[in-house]
Order: sequence, then structure tokens, then C-alpha cells
Amino acid sequence: MPDYRIRTAVPGDLDAARAVMLDTVYRDFGTGYVPRWHRDIIDLEGAYLRDPRHTLLIAEDERDGSVVATAALDSRGPAHPPNPLWVAERFPSGETAQLRRVYVRAEHRRRGLAGRLVAELLDFAAVAGGYRSVYLHTDPGVLGAEPFWRSLGKVVCDEREEAAGARVVHFEVPFSK
Repeated sequence: MPDYRIRTAVPGDLDAARAVMLDTVYRDFGTGYVPRWHRDIIDLEGAYLRDPRHTLLIAEDERDGSVVATAALDSRGPAHPPNPLWVAERFPSGETAQLRRVYVRAEHRRRGLAGRLVAELLDFAAVAGGYRSVYLHTDPGVLGAEPFWRSLGKVVCDEREEAAGARVVHFEVPFSK
């Protein structure tokens, strides 16, 4: 089994990180790139590297240096729409650390990478300061996503229970995980 190195992304890592993210939205989500949902994937530097309260982490396979996983955090709360208004109000921008783009290439899953990445993001949020809560949303149709997030956080809204055809589950994750 390979060893992995987790570190903060630098500009030279962005193409490889973007490839992991785009592969995920095309293969796992089946949506492809949707600008209103995935704009940050195109401008990773602007979204995650320029603001000191935002970050982008990568996991490298130590055998060949390839980027095999990503995880990001920013201070933007969930937008309404498309998210329920009460969710957007509960997790306001500026006070909310939103976990984003926690993606692991399929052949590297089930090795603890996502958990390690999330732990590093939570540490980053605590050090960055000013965050009152940690929020994320996930598509429960992605294999393993919902059970993973349930193991780390608490469901605050399961849209499958509120709207026909909705596929989003919203979570709050404690800083102490």
C-alpha cells in the first residue's frame, strides 16, 4: 500500500488538483462541470490560495508524487438558493468554515486519506480563527460519501426528506474531530 504526503497546495499543484476534482464531478457525480456549482475548480488559486482563511490541501502518492486527493476550506457559507434559506442563515459567510472538494481518486479510497485531510482542514480552521461552525454538504448518491460524513458530523438537513428529487445532505462537523 502506498504512503501519502498531505500538504498545502501551491500554484504548481493546481493543474493536478483540478484534474482530481474534474474527474470526480464527471465520473462520481455524473453532472460534469456546472459553473454555478464548480466555479472554484477553475480558479483554485483565487478561491483557496489568496485568502489566508482559505486553504487547499492535496495528498500525494509518495511513490510517484502524483496528486491523488484534494480537500479545501473557505469562509463562504451555503448560498440560498439552491440551499434552503434556513441552512444559509444558520451557516453565514465569514463565520462558517465550509469544507469543499474532499475528493479521493477511486483507486486510493478506503485508506484513510479523506479522514486525514478533513482533520487537517479542521486544524486549519481552528488556527485561522473567526469560525463559529464547520459546514459541508454532500451528494448521498456518491458511494461512501454519506456514511463517511455521518461518522464525522451531524446531519442538519436531509433534502431528500424535504423536496422530491433532492439529493443533498447538509452536515455540521465539530472542530474537535
